Amino acid sequence: MITETIEIDGLAEHMSSHNTPFSKGVMKGILTDMVTCIKELLLEGKNVKIADLAIFSIGIKNSGLVDAPEEYDVKKNIKGVKLRARATGDMFSTSLNLSARLKKLYESGDASENGNTSAGGNTGNGGTPEMQP
Repeated sequence: MITETIEIDGLAEHMSSHNTPFSKGVMKGILTDMVTCIKELLLEGKNVKIADLAIFSIGIKNSGLVDAPEEYDVKKNIKGVKLRARATGDMFSTSLNLSARLKKLYESGDASENGNTSAGGNTGNGGTPEMQP
């Protein structure tokens, strides 16, 4: 269940609160430059991998198949492009599914009734299971 969307300002503030010597303003500048550079690299046809998060790439939205290669026309057969993000490392879907199930179990109260509140997860934020770093 998504409860909130955090934008660059909020992410910069959050990051600056994690024992870093950098202010929110510096963090926002770094993140803004990172976004600009990722867009630039993607438009150059490169993938961008951020470890334990995702590999970002550009994909093509096709409008349909053609019977023969000579029938393919870029103007007719490509509807546009899309941003793709494939999870890597700790963000791989198996880890995400386990964390989501643990959080749902905790929030429903089932885990505490069974005497298993952490179920092997990190409970560093007041008892709510979260992914290991």
